[in-house]
Amino acid sequence: MARKGENIYFRKDGRWEGRYIKGKKSDGRPVFGYVYGKKYGEVKSKLLSLKYRYCSQNSETNNFQGTLNDWVLNWFEDIAKSNIKRSTYSYYQGLIQHHILPLLGQIKLNQIKPSDMQQFIDTLLKKGLRPNTVRGVFNLLNRILKKAADNRFLIINPCKDVILPKVEKPKIRILTMAEQQKLEYTAAQDKDGLIVILALYTGMRIGELCALKWSDVDLQEGIIHVRQTIQRIQCMQLGKSKTEIIFDNPKSNSSIRMIPLPLNIHKLLSKVKDNAESEYVIPCNNRFSEPRIVNYRFRRIIEKAGIENVHFHALRHTFATRFMELGIDVTTLSRILGHSSVKMTLDVYTDSLIEHKKYAMYKLDTLWTENLQLQNW
Repeated sequence: MARKGENIYFRKDGRWEGRYIKGKKSDGRPVFGYVYGKKYGEVKSKLLSLKYRYCSQNSETNNFQGTLNDWVLNWFEDIAKSNIKRSTYSYYQGLIQHHILPLLGQIKLNQIKPSDMQQFIDTLLKKGLRPNTVRGVFNLLNRILKKAADNRFLIINPCKDVILPKVEKPKIRILTMAEQQKLEYTAAQDKDGLIVILALYTGMRIGELCALKWSDVDLQEGIIHVRQTIQRIQCMQLGKSKTEIIFDNPKSNSSIRMIPLPLNIHKLLSKVKDNAESEYVIPCNNRFSEPRIVNYRFRRIIEKAGIENVHFHALRHTFATRFMELGIDVTTLSRILGHSSVKMTLDVYTDSLIEHKKYAMYKLDTLWTENLQLQNW
């Protein structure tokens, strides 16, 4: 059976066979050509080259004689006019400047081939980039070249059917109950420990907590309004790379949300607000605290607590896990975390759910009647 949409078959003789259209008969019916190989990837690579060659001979494109670098400048002008977030713009700019243009920038746009894309992926991996980073770079390049193909500056998007590296799902670090209790006690004794407690009991991201103002905390209703985030981004100025702090909308539209306060956190915030001198809940010199300052403080606190291998984001994961251990539904958790869908929550916390389900099955097992006799089984 062929893999869907690829016309690649596994033969009885142990080889792979690929089929492509190499011409047309006078009546318009296709003329097929065939390639063979011992491995699926080998045949797929051959097919990409042949399909591209055939399209080149039988397609027309609009005239664009510039390089990929020239096209990227055009593409950037278009997205700059859209409502793209500054952090996203900066992220794209970094991938393009550091990875895409150094390797492909001088190639004529209309001469880029699928084989160039595969070589590009292999080169990034040889440079030591992680598979998920490589995929991020490639996804951006695919978007750029798809736009060129849509405008008919390219015959086809050469990124199509490129073989990407597999990404291993990273193991999420979650604090045990003993570690969490130890961390809470240490944070409670530290003047900078409030943000740790809030992360453990609201699940908010570090940038969201840094941007949190007292005007976002409705103590009368017992609700936190998550409206913005703080990020340090890269920006290119006169050829030099600098960084700056920006206030921006949260990660996605669903990240703009309301989080009900647990009673103990409500009492804690009420007490802190009575003595607050800054408009920010987590201040630094009466202004906001930026994420890298918070990370520095957090490392100091976990060292005091004697806990190892913990990043600040692990507090958000720990909050989600405790939530599920209490048996509360995933839909509610997804909305509190600000995920774009329940599926995203499930994808991130599958392992935690499995542990929760194991415990549920263990509880079910207590219903077993010990004197039940199984005969002839």
